[in-house]
Amino acid sequence: MKLRSVFSALTLTLTSAFSTGQAVAEETYTLRMAETWGPNFPVFGDVTKGMARMVDEMSDGRLTIRIDSANRHKAPFGVFDMVKAGQYDMGHSASYYWKGKVPNTLFFTSMPFGMTALEQYAWFYYDDGMELMQEVYEPHNMLSFPGGNTGIQMGGWFTKEINSLEDLQGLKMRIPGFAGEVFAEVGVNPTNIAPGELYTALERGTIDAVEWVGPALDLRLGFQQIADYYYTGWHEPATELQFLINKDSWEKLPDDLQEILRVAMRTAAYDMLVMSMHENANAWASIQSEHPNIQVRTFPDDVIQAMYNANNKLLEEAAERDDLARRIVDSQAAYLHNARAYTNISDRAYLNTMAELE
Repeated sequence: MKLRSVFSALTLTLTSAFSTGQAVAEETYTLRMAETWGPNFPVFGDVTKGMARMVDEMSDGRLTIRIDSANRHKAPFGVFDMVKAGQYDMGHSASYYWKGKVPNTLFFTSMPFGMTALEQYAWFYYDDGMELMQEVYEPHNMLSFPGGNTGIQMGGWFTKEINSLEDLQGLKMRIPGFAGEVFAEVGVNPTNIAPGELYTALERGTIDAVEWVGPALDLRLGFQQIADYYYTGWHEPATELQFLINKDSWEKLPDDLQEILRVAMRTAAYDMLVMSMHENANAWASIQSEHPNIQVRTFPDDVIQAMYNANNKLLEEAAERDDLARRIVDSQAAYLHNARAYTNISDRAYLNTMAELE
């Protein structure tokens, strides 16, 4: 009787434990994410959908990401505030859009004359980039993770050719982030306009020039129908988008779902860089064959030098603003110095060799 009682008790205990474990395993979570982009926005929207799909598959349905595009929440530049307040659990946008609220956020998208995508990812993941970024977002009850890179962005579409600094005086241009401040130093009137309004602004002459991303996304917005001059980049050598997560929402997730979310975001971010390369290469081929009016230009040497000098001046002013800004600026400069030395004898040397052969 005693043995039977022991087995009965053990069976009851195991059954109870299994039932409890099963209940925990079946608990599900849903995170709402607001993105700056419109519905089905190419590349940018692909990264959010891809991330959500990976999360669902890796968690076996325990974690679901529900995406609201800008047409639903009606606030493309309100993502920071909505995630901070907990209206949304997550956001997908670009960190430099918040420079008016938190100036130190702009360092984590891309800096003029700064790191390439490979260098910047190395800084984020293997140096102190992630720690510094979290230090900026921590007071706002948020976590921030790299959310997809476009690679080097083009310098913009212009309705007239830029031959000198004089041609920039009073020119109205859509360009966000630190680059907008640099352009302002050399006479441009920069402005930031939501993606869905860019074509109309350029078409109506509200702006004289527009910087967006690169061939793949620029052609979709139709800038080639309005402006003939397409300039090469200097201002965003590695444009990184961001996943924002409300800290309270994050902490409600079990450890394994947090890790699944981390892995999905990191994978989706890298995938966007690869996708950007692919799409831009294809789009560039179509520009050459289908849009002979487009003239690719590089800014004149005196313009580049003036912007480089202005960038250094503004960086020093930003670094003097507070200790955290100084540490970010110094960290990026030190890492760029180290990484670029190797880039010069690897990627640059290879490309130079190939250019001579061609």
